This record gives sequence, C-alpha cells and structure tokens, in this order.
Amino acid sequence: MCTAGFGRPARSARQVSALADDAELEALAARIDGWLGEQLVSNPVVAAVERGLDGPRSWFVRLTGEEKDVFTVRFRLQQRTLAYETFVMPAPEENQAEFYAHLLRRNRRMYGAAFAIGEEEAIFLQGQLGNREAADLDELDRVLGSVYQWVEQFFRPALRIGFASKFS
Repeated sequence: MCTAGFGRPARSARQVSALADDAELEALAARIDGWLGEQLVSNPVVAAVERGLDGPRSWFVRLTGEEKDVFTVRFRLQQRTLAYETFVMPAPEENQAEFYAHLLRRNRRMYGAAFAIGEEEAIFLQGQLGNREAADLDELDRVLGSVYQWVEQFFRPALRIGFASKFS
C-alpha cells in the first residue's frame, strides 16, 4: 500500500464514506430528534430546540451560558456528515492580530471544532462528524458539551482583546 507520509494511506487509497440514502438520513434525523428532545428536558443549559427552516434535517439548539448569556448551535445533517456551528462574536474592532492569534492558539487545543471567520468577518465555532459517529448519542453529548464549554471558556477573553476599549 502506498503511504502519504506519517503512515497514512495515500489519498487515492483512503476510504471515503458512502453517501447515505434518504432512508438512512431519515432514521438518523429521527435519532437526533429524540436525543435533542431528551436534552431539552434533562439538560439545564438547553433552553430551546427548533427545526431549521432550510430543510428537514437541520436544528437550532439555544443554550444559556454564564459568560455568553445565550447562543445557538446549528446542526445540519448532510449525506456524509453532521455539521455544527455557533456564532461567537462579530469581527474584532481593534487588536486584530492579537485577537486572531488568540483564537488560533485555542484551535490547537480543541478536538472536533475550530474557530473560523464567517459572513461579515464574524467569528464562528464550527465542526463536523461523520454520520456514523453522529449516530452515537454519547458523541452527540460530547459535541454539544464541548461547544458549550469552549464558547463559555473563550468568549470573554476574546471579547476583551477584540473590543478592549469598551472595557476601559
């Protein structure tokens, strides 16, 4: 077998997950619906769960935090992946180099998500799972808990860097 360095298979030899058909996606969507329903009842930080308007396989999960009062995680089930993202804050008004360096350093310590620049230069936290992993409710718990923890942990320090004059 050909390797592409570091003992990994070359790109042409890697396995690509098969596209899920509609029946598989509907079954996974129903599983995610059930899990989100349980979260709404049993998880004190989950304030609301709504289905997305952009298709039958997306959800908005509103979370209540302490550092950031309220934020919403959007989940989108696609043919191969479950993508998730949350808006963290608008583009920084000042100290841009320090601000982006701060977020890049945080990215190095996170698993399953990363800070990214989105529309209008806003900061998002985003990630994705393969659909096989998304079927595991413990993995969904890990994702939701991790996104919550990272927003809570990194929001205030990033805000103080990117909007420093507002805290003077």
